Amino acid sequence: MNYISDILYWISTGLLVPVIVLLILLFGRALILVGTFFGQYVSVRKTETLLKKEFDSLSKDNVLELEERLPKQQKSLVLLYIRQMLSQKNSEAHLQKLLSDFDIASKSDLSVSRTLTKMGPMLGLMGTLIPMGPALVGLSSGDIASMAYNMQVAFATTVVGLFSAAVGFVTGQVKGRWYQQDKVNLQFLADLLTEN
Repeated sequence: MNYISDILYWISTGLLVPVIVLLILLFGRALILVGTFFGQYVSVRKTETLLKKEFDSLSKDNVLELEERLPKQQKSLVLLYIRQMLSQKNSEAHLQKLLSDFDIASKSDLSVSRTLTKMGPMLGLMGTLIPMGPALVGLSSGDIASMAYNMQVAFATTVVGLFSAAVGFVTGQVKGRWYQQDKVNLQFLADLLTEN
């Protein structure tokens, strides 16, 4: 039994360095996500205001004029799909495919947030529990310096994991609402284009 326990202990302590490296990578990715999120936020606010005004007055009679009123320089995902849908206005099958493609593209953009939300707490917990073993050994042998170092590692990994998860959760929630509104607009456009 001691042999099996020793093997498990070696495996768990061997995982500490990879877990810490992954947490550092997640932390870096979370910081990049925060930066890109603010850039995307500014773009979405401009596009959202424009589309609300356009879609409120959109009807079957003026739907084909929508492309002329869209800004040419903005490169947002929803504007790209609106242009593609207007170019495929006579094919219901193509419109449905474009709606599905938009859904896939939006989920792809949300995947980073979801990964951070799920992996941050997992790696943070692993980074907490792995050093606790050596910390308890240090406590039992009276090596307070070793215990303090291992406890410091345990708490730091928890904080980094939770920070990454929080960034992923907040950005995922906000982006999810954006994409939900965009899907509603694209479905409305598809319905107008296929109306007889």
